[in-house]
Amino acid sequence: MDYYSFSQTLKRNKLPLFSLRDLENLFPEEKAKTLKNNLNRWTNSGRITRLKRNLYEITELCEDLEIPDLYIANRLYLPSYVSLETALSFYSIIPGVAVNVTSVTTRPTRLFKNKYGQFIYRTCQKRAFIGYRLVRYEGVKIYMADKEKALVDFLYYRLRSNRYFDLKQERLNERILKDLNWNKVLKYARLFNKKVVKIVKDIRC
Repeated sequence: MDYYSFSQTLKRNKLPLFSLRDLENLFPEEKAKTLKNNLNRWTNSGRITRLKRNLYEITELCEDLEIPDLYIANRLYLPSYVSLETALSFYSIIPGVAVNVTSVTTRPTRLFKNKYGQFIYRTCQKRAFIGYRLVRYEGVKIYMADKEKALVDFLYYRLRSNRYFDLKQERLNERILKDLNWNKVLKYARLFNKKVVKIVKDIRC
């Protein structure tokens, strides 16, 4: 497999970021060892950039494209979905744009830094790893928490780091909060603990 055929196949399949598994699916006739050797050779030559273990990008392709940071967040650490401050900002529940991309995962808490920014992943129990869906963002589809789950995730991790919670200090948009499905919020809160349930009942609009 030559580099041109490789890069054109990824372009056609709209895969600016890819893993070895992606290549095995795209090039089933190639041996895994051959794919690994090609990845190493093209990485050393600068044609491919390694973002983390087993996640790569085609350097020239990504120079021409603006890859959404939320898409990168989904691919960096699997399984995960965008939530917390990033999702709340997306839904305008908190003002401004979150500096870091925050996600929830069932794997250990991690932080990744690369040329695209800083990506934070908070761990949660498997039973609480629900309440997310595919949404379209800047031309791609990403996994993101729905409004109600993003709020509950945010409350849970806020309470873990700080026992006191002030709605006004957090500057949550009360107009949008009023439109939430509070039965759903309460259902998600019960996946965590009594403290989260209590704070949800206290701030319920």
